[in-house]
Amino acid sequence: MFSYSKKEKAIRSSIKSDIQRKLDSNDLLIFDGSNYIKGYRYEIYCTTKLYKTPQCTLYCNLPIEQAWLWNNKRLNSDRYDKEIFDSLVTRYEIPDTTNRWDCPLFTIMPEDILMCDEIYCYLYKGKLPKPNLSTQIPPLAPTNYLYELDNITKTVTNVILSMQQLGINYDIKIPGSSVNLKRITIPSKLAILRRQFITFSKMQQNEVDQIATLFVQYLNNNIR
Repeated sequence: MFSYSKKEKAIRSSIKSDIQRKLDSNDLLIFDGSNYIKGYRYEIYCTTKLYKTPQCTLYCNLPIEQAWLWNNKRLNSDRYDKEIFDSLVTRYEIPDTTNRWDCPLFTIMPEDILMCDEIYCYLYKGKLPKPNLSTQIPPLAPTNYLYELDNITKTVTNVILSMQQLGINYDIKIPGSSVNLKRITIPSKLAILRRQFITFSKMQQNEVDQIATLFVQYLNNNIR
């Protein structure tokens, strides 16, 4: 459906109608689909307020690279192709504790255990959980993060282009990275991959000292 905007909008409208029909104060309704747009989450929030039912947001903070690996393990009929996958990543608007429609916000990583007791406590007892890793506002990225992101990825790109000019096309050691680049690609493709990685990283906000390694890993996974 994500290849056709009109169909996607129709499905979102249909899901919202289903939510309105099924909302009540006794049953637990899990809404997991097409809610990557914050404006759509706000509409659902307004609906729950209208029906006087509590709600919370569960954010599955899955690293993009891991999401792509999991996607490739799915059946062909359920798998996203690379173009649609990248488009969804770019369009995804991360839940934010400063938005009332995303609160309370529970964040979980792939290795975490779901905080069922805390979610139950809020939804059925009306009590907000005590602040912890699942509900605290995430730390802000360093003020120079975007500068470092641009500068480091540019340096990696320049190293690759320099090695290409020297005739080195495989197993390239990248300064600041713990992994090697398996093979090079044409400059235009490299530029596209760099822009995509920067877009992804703005949302992920990784540690600065991991940027080079993560960028090289991203290139290794996407250079064909």
